[in-house]
Amino acid sequence: EATARAAATGQKRPRNEFGNKVTVVLGAQWGDEGKGKVVDLLATEADFVCRCQGGNNAGHTVVVDGKEYDFHLLPSGIINPKSISLIGNGVVIHLPGLFEEGDKNDKKGLKGWDKRLIVSDRAHIVFDFHQIVDGLQESERQAQEGKNIGTTKKGIGPAYSSKASRTGLRVCDLLGDFKDFSTRFKNLVRQYQSMYPSLEVDVEDQLKQLKEYAERLRPMVRDGVYYMYEALHGPPKKILVEGANAALLDIDFGTYPFVTSSNCTVGGVCTGLGIPPLNIGDVFGVSKAYTTRVGIGAFPTEQLNAVGELLQTRGHEVGVTTGRKRRCGWLDLVIVRYAHMINGFTAIALTKLDILDVLDEIKVGIAYKLNGKRIPHFPANMDVLHKVEVEYETFPGWKTDTSAARKWNDLPSKAQNYIRFIENHIGVPIKWVGVGKSRECMIQMF
Repeated sequence: EATARAAATGQKRPRNEFGNKVTVVLGAQWGDEGKGKVVDLLATEADFVCRCQGGNNAGHTVVVDGKEYDFHLLPSGIINPKSISLIGNGVVIHLPGLFEEGDKNDKKGLKGWDKRLIVSDRAHIVFDFHQIVDGLQESERQAQEGKNIGTTKKGIGPAYSSKASRTGLRVCDLLGDFKDFSTRFKNLVRQYQSMYPSLEVDVEDQLKQLKEYAERLRPMVRDGVYYMYEALHGPPKKILVEGANAALLDIDFGTYPFVTSSNCTVGGVCTGLGIPPLNIGDVFGVSKAYTTRVGIGAFPTEQLNAVGELLQTRGHEVGVTTGRKRRCGWLDLVIVRYAHMINGFTAIALTKLDILDVLDEIKVGIAYKLNGKRIPHFPANMDVLHKVEVEYETFPGWKTDTSAARKWNDLPSKAQNYIRFIENHIGVPIKWVGVGKSRECMIQMF
């Protein structure tokens, strides 16, 4: 039909009418699900690997050939010498953090990363003072309310605040007229100093550093919208988008206010890269075989007992960015189903199954009850979420080491039953099961 239409109007048919489809990898819990591992698996085939939101509050650990790389701002695909890594307009970039990370991984053998990195000119910049303000805000919350949000103090919230209040500065501003940039930078500093009188900023020193970063950054910067459009509508390409944070940390859908400041659900892919919904293909959700959470906030399936401790120690549950111990509990299928409602997962990766190998019995949260009655939705109100009673399904443990399993049939039948139950309950097929740290520990099901 499109060809006929084009012929009738004398137009040439577009090179690729709908364009390439983008594959998206997103966290289905409170983050730290092992997204980096799934991205790494897919990135070996990808032509482009993109980040669309968040900043260096993200932390992905990728193990390749026995070498462990930590990524915070760089897309995990940077490891693949044949692919281009793109930092989209929805990401907030701390330039010292970006270059420090690149140089650190360069020492580990990640050569030429700066030649494979593209940065959108519309991305907002996180300044050092944003990071200081982040710490000051946390201290204030602690003093006033007796609790903070538990941010990573990387300046992410304040940078998104500047963006939303239209006083933020973008990469295109930094690379434009530096005199104009300097004026706006000084105004922004003054604005924050009026709110936080204790904030000290050496403006001239900061500007001197920023000018140096600008020159180092310049070769990497492109118009992100046009760049993505060309990638989508050129020859067939494999484009991968790596989500940072996770559904329950989303600014709109997460456990507000204990959330991050960006949209880490599928909508953030469109707004953070300038991609039409039509170009989104597979959306893979990543979930651990249990649940973890960093910082404070409601956590219905949390186990403040020997089980929680076992998951924490066996799973080495410590934040990549903060070094904080993660809180641990049983798998909560209410939150994974909620993440699926928002994201429409086409398949799921279930990671860290091997951590459950030693348990006699394993529980799975399947519903929330309020006053003895099941509720069909995920509560928005945190007081309500603190009050819910979790309904569990109990499974016998398999008591077998699964870390050497490489295909479905290698898994004990009790582990297979556990996986199938999860799959049926969420209504999404499980495509991968993770039983260890390295690439080869991801069992592909189909």
